[in-house]
Amino acid sequence: MREKCPLSRENSGCLGLLFAKLEGTLQMRPVSRDLDRLEVVFDDDHLVANAGLVLPGTLAQKLGVEAVTDRLVRLPGGAGHRPGRKLMTVVTGILAGGDCIDDVDVLRSGASDAALGHRVMAPSTVGTFLRAFTFGHVRQLDKVFETVLGQAWAVPGAGPGEDPLTVDIDSTITEVCGHHKQGASYGYTRVLGYHPLLAVRADTGEVLHCRFRAGRANSGRGAARFVDELVARLRRCGATGPVTLRADSGFWSAKVIARLNAHHVAYSITARRTSTVTRAVDAITEAAWQPLASYPAHSGVAQVAETVHEGARLIVRRVRHYDHRGRLPLEWRHLAFETNRAGTTAALDEDHRAHAIIELAIRDLKDGAGWNHCPSGRFNANAPWLAAGALAHNLMRWAARIGWAETGLTAAKTFRRQMIALPGRATTSARRFTLHLPARWPWQHRFEQALQRVRAVPPGGT
Repeated sequence: MREKCPLSRENSGCLGLLFAKLEGTLQMRPVSRDLDRLEVVFDDDHLVANAGLVLPGTLAQKLGVEAVTDRLVRLPGGAGHRPGRKLMTVVTGILAGGDCIDDVDVLRSGASDAALGHRVMAPSTVGTFLRAFTFGHVRQLDKVFETVLGQAWAVPGAGPGEDPLTVDIDSTITEVCGHHKQGASYGYTRVLGYHPLLAVRADTGEVLHCRFRAGRANSGRGAARFVDELVARLRRCGATGPVTLRADSGFWSAKVIARLNAHHVAYSITARRTSTVTRAVDAITEAAWQPLASYPAHSGVAQVAETVHEGARLIVRRVRHYDHRGRLPLEWRHLAFETNRAGTTAALDEDHRAHAIIELAIRDLKDGAGWNHCPSGRFNANAPWLAAGALAHNLMRWAARIGWAETGLTAAKTFRRQMIALPGRATTSARRFTLHLPARWPWQHRFEQALQRVRAVPPGGT
């Protein structure tokens, strides 16, 4: 009779399970769940705090931001030496979520500068750089902004080209604290701060032009000149198609409208309730009002009609919104805007309401970075800070549009969380530099796709 082998089917299964357990035990890492026993040390010179900055940093290098700044900005004294790397330090610090000058110091931690493509300057150097700006130097920085915008729009699919371009302009309050900020004051919002102007491309959310202003400036101050500079910039950057400008009532003035007509720009601007506008609205017959099907039904009831005000086309929307008890008031609320555009009243009204999308760009500019805070007590030092914040905002928009060919708007905090706030480790082996990023990162494929397409952008700006 044949003896039973110790490695029979029954015993071999048990041994296999035992070996598997032993192997798994050897591969397991000892992990302590007690955080009091976790030793914390700051001693690794190879770690990168925000490794995802390699994505917008690569795009900035392709667009030649540093080289263009060195060529166009001429500051006095030591502040004028290599202004490009100082501007890029500010821009990169804002991209990482900084809202003050000291926040750029995070770029010097570990090996973070290895993922940037430029030398990182100290906060004291950045402060000296910003304080060296005068109004004329800010205009030089405007030229840098325009040149980089043209370089970005030269990338296929990034610029409007011959397609129609819709631009929204608005003003916003950049709040400050304390009474030592030069030019800051209380405006109509009763908030202490500055009151900059900005123009935003409606379909991408990128900033096209911005102008720093004192806090006491009203919404329309300098708007006519702003429009002249904006339209000229758009044409120089390659926007050859029809341009439409949308704005709120703060920009409704005969001077602004005359400049838009002179530039052959279509517009729709909210009208203030002056006595002449009120008479024109009251003259609309009841039969002329048409229901507005595109208005959200849960908000209330809306109707639209058209009339003429001083020879211009005036479209009026009247609404009745539900109150907190779900009841409709008896009185209508009227909102009118002036336009020189062709189209039906309902379609133009719906498009004009989309002007509110500029608030998303303003939200991103202020969302914990850049325009959230003006760091200097000097007025002219805060102007380049806001320009750097607009450039950082655009680099994120361009990286998304070029990298993913997306037409939608990705929130800045989402982009930072998924694409920038990446821990990394920089290593060098056989003269080959490698940036190691976390395994199983949820957005790895999108990051690699965007980086690959950004690296394919032809270099410019030299």
